[in-house]
Amino acid sequence: MVEDIIKDIKKELRANMNGVASAHARQTEDYRVNWGIELPRISMIADEIKQNMLKEEGNEPINEEMLRALSQALWNESTRECKILACMLMPTGAFVEELCDIWAEGIRTEEIATMFCLYLAKRLPYASTKAFEWIACSQPMLQNCGYLTLCHLMRQYELGEDAANEFLDQAGASLDNKYAMRALQIYASLSTECARKVKKVADYL
Repeated sequence: MVEDIIKDIKKELRANMNGVASAHARQTEDYRVNWGIELPRISMIADEIKQNMLKEEGNEPINEEMLRALSQALWNESTRECKILACMLMPTGAFVEELCDIWAEGIRTEEIATMFCLYLAKRLPYASTKAFEWIACSQPMLQNCGYLTLCHLMRQYELGEDAANEFLDQAGASLDNKYAMRALQIYASLSTECARKVKKVADYL
């Protein structure tokens, strides 16, 4: 069944491809296949997939295991749109930490890192834990994922004191990372006290 859904998704992607964007993307060699489809349309395709699955299930709740299998199959494709769809469709309840690590470690482009954090990582119950693990590691792309995830989390609530101190220490040592800088800007916007702490880090450096 998953194989049939993947075939239908690829047909839909081909029908929606942007020739100019796709040609340009192939020149960058970021992806083996890139249809150049814009994010709003990819999001609509994700909604259509869920609606089709609901119809097949007789309007019963979508089976998380089936959706997880579909998302994993999409992630395994070397295609930009498939990987973005995977991030949009993966149910958080089925996305265990071990699988999260495998996905994150396999990210090769900043765009997919951004999509992964926007549509999936920020929704995870263990998002904060993973974010701090990633910013503390030596792999640049994982660090990007960590700071991007923290950006989203900080827009939702203020970090606790211990977490904030750890974030400031790590970000202060990663000012060459644009996502660390973005996270610092967001943290500074949370309150006057947060802004004071960020200024203190900047003055110290």
